[in-house]
Amino acid sequence: MAKVILISNDDGFDARGIKVLERALEGLGELVVVAPDSEQSASSHSLTLRRPIEVKQLDKRHYRIGGTPTDCIVLAMQVVLDRRPDIVVSGINHGPNMGEDVHYSGTVAAAVEGAILGVPAIAISALQRTIEDDEENGRLARTVVEMALEYGLDNKSLINVNIPDPEVAPVKGFKITKLGSRVYENFIEPSGKIPLQTHYTIGGQAPVWNTDDDGSDIAAIRMGYVSITPLHLDPTHYQGIVEMERWKFKQ
Repeated sequence: MAKVILISNDDGFDARGIKVLERALEGLGELVVVAPDSEQSASSHSLTLRRPIEVKQLDKRHYRIGGTPTDCIVLAMQVVLDRRPDIVVSGINHGPNMGEDVHYSGTVAAAVEGAILGVPAIAISALQRTIEDDEENGRLARTVVEMALEYGLDNKSLINVNIPDPEVAPVKGFKITKLGSRVYENFIEPSGKIPLQTHYTIGGQAPVWNTDDDGSDIAAIRMGYVSITPLHLDPTHYQGIVEMERWKFKQ
Protein backbone atom coordinates (compact mmCIF):
# COMPACT_ATOMS: atom_id res chain seq x y z
CA MET A 1 0.00 0.00 0.00
CA ALA A 2 1.32 3.45 -0.95
CA LYS A 3 2.44 5.72 1.86
CA VAL A 4 0.17 8.67 2.64
CA ILE A 5 1.98 12.01 2.84
CA LEU A 6 0.02 14.87 4.41
CA ILE A 7 1.19 18.30 3.21
CA SER A 8 0.36 21.59 4.92
CA ASN A 9 1.88 25.03 5.65
CA ASP A 10 1.22 28.42 7.25
CA ASP A 11 1.68 30.64 4.19
CA GLY A 12 -1.67 29.54 2.82
CA PHE A 13 -3.05 27.19 0.19
CA ASP A 14 -2.03 29.43 -2.71
CA ALA A 15 1.54 30.00 -1.52
CA ARG A 16 4.33 29.23 -3.92
CA GLY A 17 6.30 27.14 -1.44
CA ILE A 18 3.61 24.52 -0.87
CA LYS A 19 3.20 24.04 -4.60
CA VAL A 20 6.97 23.52 -4.90
CA LEU A 21 6.81 20.96 -2.12
CA GLU A 22 3.91 19.07 -3.67
CA ARG A 23 5.69 18.83 -7.02
CA ALA A 24 8.90 17.70 -5.34
CA LEU A 25 7.23 14.87 -3.42
CA GLU A 26 5.43 13.36 -6.41
CA GLY A 27 6.05 9.65 -6.61
CA LEU A 28 6.88 9.15 -2.93
CA GLY A 29 3.35 8.15 -2.06
CA GLU A 30 -0.25 9.33 -2.01
CA LEU A 31 -0.09 13.10 -1.51
CA VAL A 32 -2.89 14.99 0.26
CA VAL A 33 -2.70 18.78 0.64
CA VAL A 34 -4.67 20.26 3.54
CA ALA A 35 -3.68 23.91 4.00
CA PRO A 36 -5.07 27.18 5.41
CA ASP A 37 -7.26 29.21 3.11
CA SER A 38 -5.22 32.34 3.94
CA GLU A 39 -1.80 33.19 5.35
CA GLN A 40 -1.33 32.15 8.98
CA SER A 41 2.30 33.14 9.55
CA ALA A 42 3.37 33.40 13.23
CA SER A 43 0.11 31.74 14.29
CA SER A 44 2.13 29.30 16.40
CA HIS A 45 0.04 26.40 17.74
CA SER A 46 -3.25 28.27 17.66
CA LEU A 47 -6.34 26.03 17.57
CA THR A 48 -9.75 27.37 16.57
CA LEU A 49 -12.36 26.70 19.24
CA ARG A 50 -16.10 27.36 19.35
CA ARG A 51 -16.22 28.58 15.76
CA PRO A 52 -17.16 26.49 12.70
CA ILE A 53 -14.22 25.84 10.37
CA GLU A 54 -14.91 25.48 6.66
CA VAL A 55 -13.38 22.48 4.90
CA LYS A 56 -13.50 23.04 1.16
CA GLN A 57 -12.55 20.07 -1.04
CA LEU A 58 -11.23 21.15 -4.44
CA ASP A 59 -10.47 17.70 -5.82
CA LYS A 60 -9.42 14.24 -4.64
CA ARG A 61 -6.31 15.48 -2.85
CA HIS A 62 -6.61 19.25 -2.27
CA TYR A 63 -8.45 20.85 0.67
CA ARG A 64 -8.66 24.49 1.75
CA ILE A 65 -9.26 25.03 5.46
CA GLY A 66 -10.69 28.20 7.00
CA GLY A 67 -8.42 27.96 10.02
CA THR A 68 -4.89 27.65 11.35
CA PRO A 69 -2.13 25.17 10.46
CA THR A 70 -2.96 23.22 13.62
CA ASP A 71 -6.62 23.11 12.56
CA CYS A 72 -5.51 21.72 9.21
CA ILE A 73 -3.67 18.76 10.72
CA VAL A 74 -6.46 17.95 13.20
CA LEU A 75 -9.14 18.08 10.49
CA ALA A 76 -6.99 16.14 8.04
CA MET A 77 -6.54 13.33 10.57
CA GLN A 78 -10.15 13.21 11.77
CA VAL A 79 -12.21 14.29 8.75
CA VAL A 80 -10.32 14.31 5.45
CA LEU A 81 -8.19 11.15 5.49
CA ASP A 82 -9.63 7.65 5.68
CA ARG A 83 -6.40 6.30 7.18
CA ARG A 84 -3.50 7.61 9.20
CA PRO A 85 -0.78 9.39 7.19
CA ASP A 86 2.73 7.97 7.23
CA ILE A 87 4.27 11.44 7.56
CA VAL A 88 3.31 15.11 7.84
CA VAL A 89 5.36 17.60 5.81
CA SER A 90 4.82 21.32 6.42
CA GLY A 91 6.23 24.02 4.11
CA ILE A 92 8.09 25.13 2.17
CA ASN A 93 7.92 28.29 4.28
CA HIS A 94 8.81 31.64 2.71
CA GLY A 95 11.58 32.61 5.13
CA PRO A 96 13.54 30.94 7.96
CA ASN A 97 12.26 29.27 11.10
CA MET A 98 15.35 28.93 13.29
CA GLY A 99 16.21 29.28 16.96
CA GLU A 100 13.44 30.57 19.20
CA ASP A 101 11.30 31.37 16.18
CA VAL A 102 10.14 27.73 16.09
CA HIS A 103 7.82 28.65 18.98
CA TYR A 104 6.04 31.29 16.88
CA SER A 105 6.01 29.46 13.58
CA GLY A 106 2.79 28.09 12.12
CA THR A 107 4.91 25.97 9.78
CA VAL A 108 6.54 24.22 12.73
CA ALA A 109 3.21 24.07 14.60
CA ALA A 110 1.67 21.96 11.83
CA ALA A 111 4.52 19.48 12.19
CA VAL A 112 4.23 19.58 15.99
CA GLU A 113 0.54 18.72 15.76
CA GLY A 114 1.39 15.78 13.54
CA ALA A 115 3.86 14.55 16.15
CA ILE A 116 1.30 15.06 18.94
CA LEU A 117 -1.07 12.82 17.00
CA GLY A 118 1.65 10.19 16.69
CA VAL A 119 2.78 10.78 13.10
CA PRO A 120 6.39 11.50 12.06
CA ALA A 121 6.59 15.12 10.93
CA ILE A 122 8.88 17.59 9.16
CA ALA A 123 8.76 21.39 8.96
CA ILE A 124 10.67 22.88 6.01
CA SER A 125 11.63 26.53 5.50
CA ALA A 126 13.77 28.36 2.94
CA LEU A 127 15.77 31.49 3.69
CA GLN A 128 15.42 32.78 0.14
CA ARG A 129 12.06 34.48 0.48
CA THR A 130 11.63 34.97 -3.26
CA ILE A 131 12.19 31.24 -3.81
CA GLU A 132 13.66 31.89 -7.25
CA ASP A 133 15.27 28.45 -7.41
CA ASP A 134 12.07 26.51 -6.78
CA GLU A 135 13.20 23.15 -8.02
CA GLU A 136 16.44 23.12 -6.02
CA ASN A 137 14.54 23.84 -2.80
CA GLY A 138 12.11 21.10 -3.73
CA ARG A 139 14.92 18.65 -4.44
CA LEU A 140 16.53 19.31 -1.06
CA ALA A 141 13.16 18.98 0.70
CA ARG A 142 12.50 15.66 -1.03
CA THR A 143 15.88 14.31 0.09
CA VAL A 144 15.04 14.99 3.74
CA VAL A 145 11.58 13.42 3.41
CA GLU A 146 13.07 10.33 1.76
CA MET A 147 15.52 9.93 4.63
CA ALA A 148 12.78 10.32 7.24
CA LEU A 149 10.63 7.71 5.50
CA GLU A 150 13.58 5.32 5.25
CA TYR A 151 15.00 5.67 8.76
CA GLY A 152 11.91 6.77 10.69
CA LEU A 153 11.65 9.20 13.60
CA ASP A 154 11.40 8.64 17.33
CA ASN A 155 7.95 8.71 18.86
CA LYS A 156 6.69 12.24 19.64
CA SER A 157 9.50 13.86 17.68
CA LEU A 158 9.79 15.96 14.54
CA ILE A 159 12.51 17.63 12.52
CA ASN A 160 12.87 21.28 11.59
CA VAL A 161 14.63 21.97 8.28
CA ASN A 162 16.04 25.27 6.99
CA ILE A 163 17.42 25.63 3.46
CA PRO A 164 20.10 28.32 3.03
CA ASP A 165 19.92 31.15 0.52
CA PRO A 166 22.10 30.15 -2.46
CA GLU A 167 22.76 33.84 -3.11
CA VAL A 168 24.60 34.01 0.24
CA ALA A 169 26.51 30.71 -0.06
CA PRO A 170 26.29 27.68 -2.37
CA VAL A 171 24.49 24.75 -0.76
CA LYS A 172 27.20 22.32 0.39
CA GLY A 173 25.11 19.55 1.91
CA PHE A 174 23.22 18.70 5.11
CA LYS A 175 24.06 19.13 8.80
CA ILE A 176 22.29 17.83 11.89
CA THR A 177 22.01 20.81 14.23
CA LYS A 178 20.63 22.21 17.46
CA LEU A 179 18.46 25.31 17.78
CA GLY A 180 20.40 28.55 17.77
CA SER A 181 19.47 31.89 19.32
CA ARG A 182 18.49 35.32 18.10
CA VAL A 183 17.63 38.78 19.40
CA TYR A 184 15.10 41.17 17.87
CA GLU A 185 15.96 44.86 18.15
CA ASN A 186 13.18 47.45 18.05
CA PHE A 187 10.68 44.58 18.12
CA ILE A 188 7.81 46.98 18.87
CA GLU A 189 7.23 50.03 16.67
CA PRO A 190 4.67 52.85 17.03
CA SER A 191 2.00 52.83 14.33
CA GLY A 192 1.80 56.49 13.39
CA LYS A 193 2.68 59.87 14.87
CA ILE A 194 -0.05 60.96 17.22
CA PRO A 195 0.24 62.78 20.58
CA LEU A 196 -1.11 59.87 22.65
CA GLN A 197 0.28 56.70 21.11
CA THR A 198 -2.15 53.79 21.44
CA HIS A 199 -1.31 51.68 18.39
CA TYR A 200 1.84 49.60 17.90
CA THR A 201 3.23 47.15 15.38
CA ILE A 202 4.98 43.94 16.41
CA GLY A 203 7.73 43.13 13.95
CA GLY A 204 10.48 45.68 13.90
CA GLN A 205 13.86 45.14 12.33
CA ALA A 206 15.38 41.87 11.19
CA PRO A 207 16.69 39.63 13.99
CA VAL A 208 20.33 39.58 15.05
CA TRP A 209 21.50 35.96 15.06
CA ASN A 210 24.16 34.50 17.33
CA THR A 211 26.54 33.19 14.68
CA ASP A 212 29.23 31.99 17.12
CA ASP A 213 27.19 29.03 18.38
CA ASP A 214 28.89 26.05 16.75
CA GLY A 215 26.53 23.24 15.85
CA SER A 216 23.46 25.50 15.67
CA ASP A 217 21.00 25.80 12.82
CA ILE A 218 22.11 29.40 12.29
CA ALA A 219 25.80 28.48 12.04
CA ALA A 220 25.04 25.71 9.56
CA ILE A 221 22.96 28.00 7.37
CA ARG A 222 25.68 30.64 7.29
CA MET A 223 28.15 28.00 6.11
CA GLY A 224 25.82 26.95 3.30
CA TYR A 225 24.39 23.76 4.77
CA VAL A 226 20.79 22.63 4.98
CA SER A 227 20.07 22.61 8.73
CA ILE A 228 18.19 19.60 10.11
CA THR A 229 17.21 20.01 13.77
CA PRO A 230 15.51 17.18 15.68
CA LEU A 231 12.84 18.48 18.07
CA HIS A 232 10.90 16.67 20.78
CA LEU A 233 7.48 17.33 22.24
CA ASP A 234 8.71 16.94 25.83
CA PRO A 235 10.02 20.36 26.96
CA THR A 236 10.71 19.21 30.52
CA HIS A 237 13.91 20.61 32.01
CA TYR A 238 15.13 17.42 33.68
CA GLN A 239 18.15 19.00 35.36
CA GLY A 240 15.74 21.54 36.80
CA ILE A 241 13.80 18.70 38.44
CA VAL A 242 16.97 17.50 40.13
CA GLU A 243 17.85 21.00 41.34
CA MET A 244 14.35 21.87 42.52
CA GLU A 245 14.09 18.69 44.60
CA ARG A 246 16.19 20.66 47.13
CA TRP A 247 13.56 23.37 47.54
CA LYS A 248 11.98 23.43 50.99
CA PHE A 249 8.27 24.05 50.51
CA LYS A 250 6.24 25.10 53.58
CA GLN A 251 2.72 23.76 53.91
